[in-house]
Amino acid sequence: MKTSLIFTFFLAASLVLSGCGNKQEETETEEEASEKSPADALQAFADKAKEMGNREAVDPVDFRKLKEILPEELSGLKRTESTGEKSGAMGFTVSTAEGKYRGNSDESIDVEIIDTGGIAGVSTMALAAWSMADIDKETTTGYEKTTKIDGYKAFEKYNNESKSGEINVLVGDRYLVNIEGNNVSIDQIKGILKEIDLSELAALK
Repeated sequence: MKTSLIFTFFLAASLVLSGCGNKQEETETEEEASEKSPADALQAFADKAKEMGNREAVDPVDFRKLKEILPEELSGLKRTESTGEKSGAMGFTVSTAEGKYRGNSDESIDVEIIDTGGIAGVSTMALAAWSMADIDKETTTGYEKTTKIDGYKAFEKYNNESKSGEINVLVGDRYLVNIEGNNVSIDQIKGILKEIDLSELAALK
């Protein structure tokens, strides 16, 4: 996992679980909700993240199990590197596995699997904020959108000029699968995702 992502995750987890939800819960009408200020909306987001963070804690799986899900070859691209680690800070622990895949020319794919374990709910705020949003955006060079893949919340992003993109999938509100590709088409990235057994990942304990 990239260092910046680890830091963001642990920092968000610490802030959310240490007291973001001090505001008393209230029942709102649709009209009242529509009149919320940006500060109120941010507080509601924090309250929701804290609520999810109160789920029953479980230990993240051994990163070696996550590495087993990453095949030696994906869509003709050979795995050139395979790493894994268990990281902890501020009382929280996550397991990660990453595989780097390269083709005969300039194609490259990086696949990362993260188990957020005991603070699975906080993952949606720290690492998958898109899963709590509705995104559908197009530009002259590409697009980004939220979607569903095999019933799981997902996010797609692609740039036609650089031929680079990513797909992120949240599995069971606990596991994150991040696929980044360079010098590949979005169809190639989608094809690679299909070669990763998400049901096997969801069943890991």
